[in-house]
Amino acid sequence: MKSGFVAIVGRPNVGKSTLVNQIVGEKVSIVSSHPNTTRFNVRGVCNRTNAQIVLVDTPGLHRPKSALGSRLNDAAVASLSDVDVVVAIVDATGAIGPGDRVVIKRAVEAAVRGGVKLGLLVVVNKTDRARSEDVLLRLATASDAVGAVLDEIGGASILENVEYFPLSARTGEGVEGLIEAVIDRLPSGPRYFPDDMSSDVGEAMWVAELVREQLLSVVRDELPHSIACRVTEWEWPRIRCEIVVERDSQKAIVIGRGGEVLKAVGTAVRRQLRPGAYLELFVKVEKRWQGDEGALDRLGY
Repeated sequence: MKSGFVAIVGRPNVGKSTLVNQIVGEKVSIVSSHPNTTRFNVRGVCNRTNAQIVLVDTPGLHRPKSALGSRLNDAAVASLSDVDVVVAIVDATGAIGPGDRVVIKRAVEAAVRGGVKLGLLVVVNKTDRARSEDVLLRLATASDAVGAVLDEIGGASILENVEYFPLSARTGEGVEGLIEAVIDRLPSGPRYFPDDMSSDVGEAMWVAELVREQLLSVVRDELPHSIACRVTEWEWPRIRCEIVVERDSQKAIVIGRGGEVLKAVGTAVRRQLRPGAYLELFVKVEKRWQGDEGALDRLGY
């Protein structure tokens, strides 16, 4: 029996959460087309007959513009400190840029610190949306980036076996090969979670994240980073969820004309909850909460 923890890292919007959901086999992390959708280290559990993989879905590494951004980066980097395998993801549909190189450097450094017990796997994702020649170019560029970091830190003798995987997290093509490579690198050990458990996310946080996911699908592009959600009351079947924005104008957008946005969001979320759930949504303005350390603490970041 093998078991262990696997950190999934990458810059925003490369498909980390989609890959975690694909490996687990169900939705354990919210997804959207907006960067920095993932704000917490979400653990998804993949159970096989001979192994249990605990996947840590991390916030995207980026250049922070607020206290929230700094905390998200800190959470992602911290996830690399105590895992058995690191999976670094780059996007096949765009050139590997400075942000990707930062991700690769962090991943390589973590793998070198872990020594031979730690595995490094590099994923080129979204192959279903890229030309084959572009995928090959991304693989070569990623390999060069890994080699450059190893030369810089003198880790080539420690980290000898880096593997590369072109795949599509959305369609699942190529994902099984990655899973097999992860299991091969895991140490022997017990199951950390029951067989029927797919995530460590509590119900309250999951509902709040579902609300934020649905809001991201309908509000304008300038709002995603300004929205935070938290469940403030839970007396089943009644759930009260607070939506926090930074300006009165944003509150009006989230509510929508005649409350149409909140109604649509509530309906979409209830479809994903246990039957009988009564969800109440409230919108609150908390100016500049992304830069307020106290507000970030209250919101759980």
